[in-house]
Amino acid sequence: MTKAEIIAEISTKTGIEKVDVQETVEAFFKVVKGSMVAGENVYVRGFGSFVVKKRAKKTARNISKNTAIIIPEHFVPSFKPAKTFVEKVKTGNKAGKTSK
Repeated sequence: MTKAEIIAEISTKTGIEKVDVQETVEAFFKVVKGSMVAGENVYVRGFGSFVVKKRAKKTARNISKNTAIIIPEHFVPSFKPAKTFVEKVKTGNKAGKTSK
């Protein structure tokens, strides 16, 4: 499902204009991104957590040149689904659906 499809479905289910829904969805993503860039985690009860994870410094190998490179300590965004969300997905009806 794409962002455009999400916006269309929300608009259909709520009766709110697509333009207004799009602004709201864009604002949500902007807030989540801004918070994570600032190092803050975002928790949405019943859905999951958008968390910033710290990756330690490590040594990697460039196989083609046979050299070692140092990858510095860095932060990456991550999503951890809530237990209730995971359970709903596990028990959801997947009959007739194909994986992409």
